[in-house]
Amino acid sequence: MLRKKMVEAAANHGCAVVAAATYPGTMGESGRLITEKDRYEAMAEANVMLAREQLICGCHVHVTVPDPDQAIRLMNRVRRWLPCLLALTVNSPYWEGEDTGFSSFRTEVWTRWPTAGPTGEFESAAAYESMMDQLVASGVVVDKAMAYWDVRPSERFPTLEIRIADVMPSIDDVVMFAGLVRALVGWCGSDTGDWPPIRRELLQASNWRAARSGVSDVLVDPADGSQRPARQAICELVERLAPELDRRGELAQVTEAVDAFFDRGTGADRQRRAYGRRQLMADVVDAVTLQRNGQPAMG
Repeated sequence: MLRKKMVEAAANHGCAVVAAATYPGTMGESGRLITEKDRYEAMAEANVMLAREQLICGCHVHVTVPDPDQAIRLMNRVRRWLPCLLALTVNSPYWEGEDTGFSSFRTEVWTRWPTAGPTGEFESAAAYESMMDQLVASGVVVDKAMAYWDVRPSERFPTLEIRIADVMPSIDDVVMFAGLVRALVGWCGSDTGDWPPIRRELLQASNWRAARSGVSDVLVDPADGSQRPARQAICELVERLAPELDRRGELAQVTEAVDAFFDRGTGADRQRRAYGRRQLMADVVDAVTLQRNGQPAMG
């Protein structure tokens, strides 16, 4: 419903909405305008080219976690599975009209910011807040809302916010991802899992691997550096989450959605298929443009 309203509102102004994490074609200077708010103008002045090239769109999922210390514990545990979540959602292979070689080039653009990407582990909410206070005091960030980590306790809501995903093409993709994220957070709050320490350096490398290849190659487990085919890693995650999904009455829906996802491929795969038909970037733009039903044209 919200997508339909957005499409209608855009059409009223002679515009269209695309469901991609980067615009496939060339933007030109008109696409580099900064929102006229003091905060964004301050960020643009401090970050210069990073702000001018912030032509990306992510998908954020919030899961209610009222207790701040529990949110930090869950953040520590969820981090291991971020590469799987990213691989499922890659939808930005093109940048300024060129194939980047990445399935999620948005990830590479985004992680240039000083407070983006994976975090280390924290002992408590107080330790996390102290770190953010130091970052603000350093002048590197304007405020705590610039904690652009892949997973973080929200500054606005009593939630844990998972921010690693690209904007996804279809509503089915979004529903599947939201179901997996909610089940993952729920499972990580239980005592049934194995929670090894995760080194930030290995997690960053694992995320890079997922951004590069999506589900077409291997994924790296940041717990030990082992590799396994992406589909196997994702199916293992779904299997781990099965009891939590079943408890929520969502097991069949999510399992079927994951199977359908593998049949049609990632958003990045579908964009490249659109380009491959005639080698025209206009075909990619058309394929990711939302129709009146809120879905993109690409199959």
